[in-house]
Amino acid sequence: MAEGDNNSVYQLAAETASLEEQLQGWGEVILMTDKVLRWERAWFPLALMSVVSFSFLTIYYLDPSVLSGVSCFVMFLCLADYLVPALAPRIFGSNKTTEQQQRFHEICSNLVKSRRRIVGWWKRLFTLKEEKPKMYFMTMVFTLAVVAWIGQQVHNLFLTYLIVSFLLLFPGLNQHGIITKYIGMAKREINKLLKHKEKKNE
Repeated sequence: MAEGDNNSVYQLAAETASLEEQLQGWGEVILMTDKVLRWERAWFPLALMSVVSFSFLTIYYLDPSVLSGVSCFVMFLCLADYLVPALAPRIFGSNKTTEQQQRFHEICSNLVKSRRRIVGWWKRLFTLKEEKPKMYFMTMVFTLAVVAWIGQQVHNLFLTYLIVSFLLLFPGLNQHGIITKYIGMAKREINKLLKHKEKKNE
C-alpha cells in the first residue's frame, strides 16, 4: 500500500514538473490570472465580470455563425500561444521570486490533480456502464433530458454567460469562504426542517 502511495506521489511530482516546463512561457500570465481569480484586490471581481460581460455583449451584437465563432476563438488561442511567451517576460519581468515560484508550482500541481479527478470520473462512468448498465442508461437519459430542457428554456448565449461567470468567480468565492458559508447555512436550514418534521411526526 505504501509503495503504491509512493509511486502515486512520484507520478504526481513528475506530471507537475512536466506541466511546469510546458507552461513556463505562460508563468507570469498564469500568476497574474491567479491573483485576479482569487480576488487579491477588492476591485478584481468587478473588473472580471466587466470583461466577461463586455465579451458576451460583443458576441451578442455581432451574432457570428458557429463556424465563424469557432474559427475566431481558435485564431485567438493561436495568437495568444505565439505572442504571450514572447511578450510576457518584457511586460511582467522574467525573474520570479521564491514565493511566485512556489505559487506557480502549486497551480500546476492543482491542475494535474484536477485532470486526474476528471479522468477518474470518466473511468467511473464507464465502470458504471459495465457493472450496472440499466442504472447508467437511466441516469444518462434523465441527466441529458434535464440539460436539454434547461437549454430549451434559457437562451444558449445567456446560459453560456452564466456558466462562464460562475466558473471564473468560483475560485474567489471559494478563497474567501463564501461558498462554505452558504453551504453551511443551507445545511443548517435543512437540519431545522428535518427536526421540525420529526417533531410533527412524534
